[in-house]
Amino acid sequence: MSELPVAPDTTAETIYASYVKNNGDWRRDHLGASLIGQECERKIWYTFRWCTNPRFDGRMLRLFATGHSQETRLLRDLKNSGITVYDVDPDTGKQIHYKDFGGYYAGSLDAIAKGFDEAPKTWHVVECKTMNTKSFSYLKSKGVRVAKYEHYAQMQVYMGWSGLDRAMYLVVCKETDEIYSERVYFDKETYDRLRLKADRIVFAEVPMQKIGGPDSFKCKWCEHRYSCHDKKLPEVNCRTCAYSDVIDDGWICG
Repeated sequence: MSELPVAPDTTAETIYASYVKNNGDWRRDHLGASLIGQECERKIWYTFRWCTNPRFDGRMLRLFATGHSQETRLLRDLKNSGITVYDVDPDTGKQIHYKDFGGYYAGSLDAIAKGFDEAPKTWHVVECKTMNTKSFSYLKSKGVRVAKYEHYAQMQVYMGWSGLDRAMYLVVCKETDEIYSERVYFDKETYDRLRLKADRIVFAEVPMQKIGGPDSFKCKWCEHRYSCHDKKLPEVNCRTCAYSDVIDDGWICG
């Protein structure tokens, strides 16, 4: 008698599928401060205009959730250390949120806090992140402005919006649980430059200039490469109009 085949274990896949099912709408109604520090303005423009559904699988979505849980843990660690932390707006009970350009450029703070040893009386914007060992080691050797400019830019925007002139950057290494902390000072020139960049992207009717070709390292892994280089129609043809006309270098509202 032939042996019965062993039934495959599917529980892990079922868990992953639940993350995909419950992920919600991928379209954001604004250009986030977390994106504005990216090098390619065309990529940011495509993201803002909902050109490509990222379609993350369940494992990646669970990994994102793990990073978010570390944010909650870090804020709890700060509170347990005697630091005053506001991770919600006392007036609304919701996350501290700022918006610009009528809400098309916006972002939410992880927290504001004071009581740090470096400057006990100074309120700081708090930004929490996680990294793998390689990125974490590079961050420790170079600092956030060089190693993770997107995060540096995000904090500059948050400081400008909130009127604070200090930020506390906290990063957890995923493999070792080591914590890196760095104080960042507000730089108005950087904030103004990023705001002008956001203005260009939000109100541009056509894509910005490309920064590379389809085979370049900068473009090879971009989620928008098919719309950018192969002229594939975007997932949503236009944010502001009911239809669009395809043109040689992208698309424009009809």
